[in-house]
Amino acid sequence: MAKIVRRKDKRAEVEAAERKAKSAPKKAAAVKKEPAKRKSRAKSAKEVRMKAFWGVFNQSLKRVALYEFSEKKEADKKAKELTASGKSPHFVQPVKEAVQEA
Repeated sequence: MAKIVRRKDKRAEVEAAERKAKSAPKKAAAVKKEPAKRKSRAKSAKEVRMKAFWGVFNQSLKRVALYEFSEKKEADKKAKELTASGKSPHFVQPVKEAVQEA
C-alpha cells in the first residue's frame, strides 16, 4: 500500500504543477494586452444650406452673370445678347451656392 500512497502524492504534485503552468501564461497574456482604443469624438458635419441661381456661362465654362432663380427670362435674355455680340455662344445653367448665414 505504500506504493499507492506514493503514486497519489506524485499525481497530486504533477496536477499542481500543471495548474501553475496553465495559470502563468494567462497572467502574462493579460499583461501584454493593449487597452481598447477610444472612438473618436469628431464633430458632426455642419449642414450647409444651398440656394439655386441661374448662371450665364461662356463656351469655356466661365460664369459671366448670375441671376436669382425667379429671373430666368432675364438670364436667357442676357445669354442671347452676349451670343449675338460676341464670337462664342453663351448659355444658361442652374447653379447652387451656399447661403451665408449671419
